[in-house]
Amino acid sequence: MGDTDSNGINKIQTMTHPNPTLCEQATIREVGLRDGLQSISRILPTAQKLQWIQGAYDAGQREIEVGSFVPPRLLPQLADTEELVVFAKTLPGLKASVLVPNLRGAKRAIAAQAYSMLLPLSASHAHSLANMRRPPDEVVDDIQTIVKARDAAGSATRIEIGLSTAFGCTLQGKVEPVEVLRLVKAVIDAGVDCVGLADTVGYADPAMVKRLFELCLPVAGDKLNCGHFHDTRGLGLANVYAAMQVGIRRFDACLAGIGGCPHAPGASGNVSTEDLAHMLLSMGIATGIDFGKLMALRAQVAGWLQGENLYGTLWRAGLPKTLQAA
Repeated sequence: MGDTDSNGINKIQTMTHPNPTLCEQATIREVGLRDGLQSISRILPTAQKLQWIQGAYDAGQREIEVGSFVPPRLLPQLADTEELVVFAKTLPGLKASVLVPNLRGAKRAIAAQAYSMLLPLSASHAHSLANMRRPPDEVVDDIQTIVKARDAAGSATRIEIGLSTAFGCTLQGKVEPVEVLRLVKAVIDAGVDCVGLADTVGYADPAMVKRLFELCLPVAGDKLNCGHFHDTRGLGLANVYAAMQVGIRRFDACLAGIGGCPHAPGASGNVSTEDLAHMLLSMGIATGIDFGKLMALRAQVAGWLQGENLYGTLWRAGLPKTLQAA
């Protein structure tokens, strides 16, 4: 119950920032063009992808994962990534990232002058064999080689590690936190620029998230700067909040909550960009996102992906009347 005045009437206390010590701003990286489209069999035309990038930029997003430098025969949905990077570089202040699976892909990212390349590393041995066809330690060796190649080229492209299946794996089951910590330390020692922890299959809960980030932060420091959560079991936003409580301010999300890993059965549904942006707005945390433009883009993308499974809730209910679009 709230405080009451002399007449016994409840006083309603209002707060402009429900969590004033949490943070003032956060970054949402849009990963729908890569993580989202890789899980959808249809091939979105390049022209529509360019519209997506422009629309996200116009809505205020300044980090977008535009694609992946994987062989087109493996993921034809992402075969036009180089063209998307070229376009993204024409938009002032936009940080365009790409996923690369190996040295060949890294060289393409360096040649394209992408802002950053995301190198996948599985904490699960079984997932690593399925996704990368190598155990985690061999992938770490590859990462060391890529760092040396980037540095030798004098490239400014940043190297980021996405540590997938950090909270569990549908193939292996439990992933020990000490193994996650070991791999985080290994890639930091290899010279990467930053690391993110990913709940690839939607197994995490807020307590797990808080504990694992707290375990890894003393080793990685501010290089541990991203959370990637799936909403497969409805805990995606709660897990974002748990990561924010220990200082993480940057999160991956997909418009309409699409996406998943082809080598992780049941890993559907990334955290929805629009739902995450709404939660942060409601908490008084700035993202720079214009909701009118973001929701117009979601409707446009939904039209392109008609018949596919789309997720999220804000598009149904809209912003509360108590909030004004940022």
